[in-house]
Amino acid sequence: KISLFCNVKPDCVIENITLPNLYEAPLMLEKQNFSGIVCRELGLKTREPELAEWQELVQRIYHLKRSVTIGLVGKYVQLHDAYLSVAEALRHAGYALDSDVTIRWIDSETLTPETYEGILSDLDGILVPGGFGSRGIEGMILAAKYAREHNVPYFGICLGMQIMVIEYARQAGLRDANSGEFDPATPNKVIDFMPGQSDEVDKGGTLRLGAYPCEIAPGTTMERCYGAREISERHRHRYEFNNDYREYLTKAGLTLSGTSPDGHLIETVELTDRPFHVGVQYHPEFKSRPNKPHPLFRGFIAASLGGRK
Repeated sequence: KISLFCNVKPDCVIENITLPNLYEAPLMLEKQNFSGIVCRELGLKTREPELAEWQELVQRIYHLKRSVTIGLVGKYVQLHDAYLSVAEALRHAGYALDSDVTIRWIDSETLTPETYEGILSDLDGILVPGGFGSRGIEGMILAAKYAREHNVPYFGICLGMQIMVIEYARQAGLRDANSGEFDPATPNKVIDFMPGQSDEVDKGGTLRLGAYPCEIAPGTTMERCYGAREISERHRHRYEFNNDYREYLTKAGLTLSGTSPDGHLIETVELTDRPFHVGVQYHPEFKSRPNKPHPLFRGFIAASLGGRK
């Protein structure tokens, strides 16, 4: 009936079955000769699809032997799709490490000095993703504090890196450290506009967008994860690490592990003596794939599986 009343060939009616795992969809479609029909209709002559790697991936997903629980601390957690790329990148890393990743969605506004330890105490790793605005920021700072004090693997992405810097600056003696985005009046803006940027121009003009190169310092967690000294990653942010605090925070023990090629912009920070305590100003989740997880997500999950010291 669909073929008759929609004016399509009978074999062009493809059933799109609901599946328990998204990554099984290509195999389900191929069982109905989807790619063959598409290539035929487009007049393309192609080889038979090679699906062995994808079939192995799906089999691995259904037979994971380990498990790990990651706390994703954000302000939009009621809508999981707001962090869809991050959640999938975590799962990609889990597949590569034979581990089922359970994500604990934690509203940062529920983290207070009275509650945060109880909420975070049974996590294997803590991730603070991107975002903007001042709501829920203090809860994120408490999450970074808990991870540092209890040696729980921490991964800060974009805003999450800025949170890590603010928290570390506070424990290093700058009690009023903050971002110019959240508290323009604070005397210690460890995160701020860089010289040449201005909040007087149109907001879109101040964003750092797209792919930028980054040079990684030797002997760092970043180098260990990437296995390279030069990388390129995608950005979408407005505020930066304030270079006025480079010397102070470095002397306090923070490693500035990645910079722009000219050394002017701080792209990544870390505590190198930890299994994984890393913040990156860019968005690595955009480059993760189910059969090729991003190296930082893989390193983060590996550290989370390793237990606490």
